[in-house]
Amino acid sequence: MAPPPEFLEELYKTSVGFRTNIRAYNSILAFTSIGAKIDHSVTSGNGPYTFRIHGQNHHQIGSLLPVEGRPPQFAQLYIYDTANEVRNRMSTLSRTSNAGDLDEKIVTGLIQMMDNFNCLAKIFRKAGDRYELGDVSNFSITLVEQKRRGKQYEMPVSEEIVGLIIGDMSTTTGERDVVLQFKLSSHLQRISDLHPLFMSLQYPLLFPYGQYGFHEGIQYTNERNKIKRSFVTIREFYAYQIQTRLSEGMTIVKGGRLFQQYVVDAYTAIEQERIRWMRNNQKTLRADLYNNVFDAVDKGDTNAKVLGRRVILPPTFTGGPRYMVENYHDAMAICRWFGNPDLFVTVTANPKWQEISDHLKAYGGESANDRPDIECRVFKMKLDDLLSDLNESIFFPKPIAVIYTIEFQKRGLPHAHILIWLDPMYKSPTANDIDHLISAELPDKETDFEGFKLVEQHMMHGPCGLDRPRSPCMEKGICTKRYPRPYTEHTTVDKSGYIIYRRRKDMSRFVMKGDVRLDNRFVVPHNLAILKKYKAHINVEWCSKSTAIKYLFKYITKGVDKTTIIIRKGTRETMFTEWMNTNKQYKEATQLTYVEFPTKYVWNNTVTTKSIQLMVSNIIHSKMLAKLEDYLMMIMNGVKQ
Repeated sequence: MAPPPEFLEELYKTSVGFRTNIRAYNSILAFTSIGAKIDHSVTSGNGPYTFRIHGQNHHQIGSLLPVEGRPPQFAQLYIYDTANEVRNRMSTLSRTSNAGDLDEKIVTGLIQMMDNFNCLAKIFRKAGDRYELGDVSNFSITLVEQKRRGKQYEMPVSEEIVGLIIGDMSTTTGERDVVLQFKLSSHLQRISDLHPLFMSLQYPLLFPYGQYGFHEGIQYTNERNKIKRSFVTIREFYAYQIQTRLSEGMTIVKGGRLFQQYVVDAYTAIEQERIRWMRNNQKTLRADLYNNVFDAVDKGDTNAKVLGRRVILPPTFTGGPRYMVENYHDAMAICRWFGNPDLFVTVTANPKWQEISDHLKAYGGESANDRPDIECRVFKMKLDDLLSDLNESIFFPKPIAVIYTIEFQKRGLPHAHILIWLDPMYKSPTANDIDHLISAELPDKETDFEGFKLVEQHMMHGPCGLDRPRSPCMEKGICTKRYPRPYTEHTTVDKSGYIIYRRRKDMSRFVMKGDVRLDNRFVVPHNLAILKKYKAHINVEWCSKSTAIKYLFKYITKGVDKTTIIIRKGTRETMFTEWMNTNKQYKEATQLTYVEFPTKYVWNNTVTTKSIQLMVSNIIHSKMLAKLEDYLMMIMNGVKQ
């Protein structure tokens, strides 16, 4: 990517107002509108800026001229009433709170920059010139979908990507070409997310030259010829594009709040392409095993009038219902085999991590919030390191099983929930065992100053309650996290199985949050050794005695509690048929149920061999309405051959 124009580069470096309102400046220059519903509940307030949308995302563009009686918008501003263009553009934000924050000089400079460098703006200006000269003949602008030139990184030329066509153009229009008619119309066209100009039309400040973006014809280099497919995927393209490279222009990654919007836009484009592929490849996915009558019977639908064709998302679709169900049942299978988990750990990203700060210093950026991609990458590195430490029994006894899931907070920071199973000897821990691993107290400031400061910074809840009744944790005048906790001299277990950690009353151990004094009653349970190494909010809870194990599993997988297994007649080799064949061949196999089978054997698509490591399996739930399948499941769970 080429360096940005000098005017834009200078704004990034010197104008705080421009960086703060960059989304507004981009909006008044954009050629298209964004169709998603923006969640403003997280875009305002005192917390870090977060861009979040609801519903399907799409970009739209209208006719070249506005309908009579309506002001021009988006691409129309490049053609209609250009004598008052600055005022017209700024007036499009007159109903928003940040309209008065825009600088007229900056708007004027950005318009001139677009006219000088943006190939899309140039072709729209040509249409504007024809209109101002009174030439109202039948012409249109066509945004060409097929890339008709050389290398991806070459600077664009307007004639190659946009056409000003006079007369009838229907015979030369491509499948995804966008044709903008001169005639007045309120009809809006959707731009395909696979159109090469999909992003350039929406983000002129990130693509000031009107560059081509992703298209389906980008080939791999020779170094990647081991990959079976020939062309770059949409996910690979956007993942490559947001990397920091000193040898190229960094217009995108320096976009701040606009960069956040762009990342969300790119993510939705990737998801839409994945869903589109699954919709068009239902036979490949063998969706007939899931859909129509089978799923309907599972739900109890017996009225044929309500049945119809549905598109099935397989378990491989991350975040889909079957994905969640599969992960939930896998977690419950581990729980069935090893018993209740012992530790529940929550790890939250720290935007002040040294790795993030070093990157911002080296490559530019005011705060970590400007680079959510770096926050996520560093968080994943830290999480992998923590999991490695857990497996090497650095902080806790060596685990026999670990599962985790990664989520994002309301304000955007990633965090992980981890369940850990320890050796069976820890199933009935003593108070000393728990105190050795988990602390809910402030360290002594004199003997452990580092630990004290880390707990103060990362592990103190509040203030809330009467000291701050409007705290986010407050609901109906009560803290939903149950703080402040009562003082306790010794760690105990209540009748529900929850651990009541030791919180001794020591008036010398406290921290000040503003003018509020917080003591041991507000300390979040933690492991001090983990806290010292990872320097982030890491909550550690003992949960082996809890009666809420099912809640914990559903909490970390966010799935429902059932799905369906469908058994059909046929001769194709499956795990089920090979299970029966193996019982015929090996006497020891007859002593195992279907669920126990992976502990001794593993199926490699066509052959069953002896397993060299412990494997845990599960059979997902079948509704009682499917009686034959349910009876079969009961046999497979409890009967040996």
